[in-house]
Amino acid sequence: MNPSSHYLRCEGRELHYTEWGSEHRECVIAWHGLARTGRDMDELARHLSTHYRVICPDTLGRGLSEWSPAPATEYCLAFYVQQATALVDQLGLKDFHWVGTSMGGAIGTLAAATRLRGRIRRLVLNDNGPQLAEEALQRIRSYAGQPAAFATVSELEQYFRKVYEPYGWLSDAQWRQLTETSVRRLPDGRVTPHYDPAMALQFTHHPDDYLLWDAWDSLALPVLCLRGEHSDLLLESTVQAMRERGPAAAVVTIPGCGHAPALNVPEQLALVERFLRADGVAA
Repeated sequence: MNPSSHYLRCEGRELHYTEWGSEHRECVIAWHGLARTGRDMDELARHLSTHYRVICPDTLGRGLSEWSPAPATEYCLAFYVQQATALVDQLGLKDFHWVGTSMGGAIGTLAAATRLRGRIRRLVLNDNGPQLAEEALQRIRSYAGQPAAFATVSELEQYFRKVYEPYGWLSDAQWRQLTETSVRRLPDGRVTPHYDPAMALQFTHHPDDYLLWDAWDSLALPVLCLRGEHSDLLLESTVQAMRERGPAAAVVTIPGCGHAPALNVPEQLALVERFLRADGVAA
């Protein structure tokens, strides 16, 4: 099964998304991480699409979505939640599940506590929580606004293999797809990751964007947190607090991964599916 490609204007900006399993009633929103695209969710979406309609957006400024003309104000969780709300409203989705990797999980957490409260039935956070390690955030700030550029796509793939090694195991074909679905060519002919470098202004203009304990403590829905065994972004102390506070998350440690598990191998896919299906799904 292959996805279909779509575009919608959400809060005045065009968002791109892929859709899988359009024949199904129950829906999953699968939202990618900070400097990535919705195509990272292909393996998960393919797996879930036997039972679910799966929507995988490109966040504003990433992939095929529009770049913001107002980066200081629009590259932030609050605006992403506004756009997510506009997206699901236009798709006619009354309720749905949410699976979010890293930033995608933060968008889901804030959405579930605010504009989409009561509409997100189950929330999966892939190596994300209501507080992120400051040292890891500083590392992200240091490179996100200055993406590397290379003469060839093959060189970019080797770069991705190095910087995304914490994702865990990916096949050669999956590494190639990760590269080809997140590359753009610069005016000088070089290639670079497919995102707007200005999206890093989030860390300057919204420095506490990822501090979400108030939102977390207000949640009253089932939450599954998948933590990479070697994650430097989601600390054990935060995970323990997530078990004890707010919705009292179920937590599963994913061996052999850091930040963040790629959601591409049978064991990880089965964890997500079992959690979602506990809410009931028609075959």
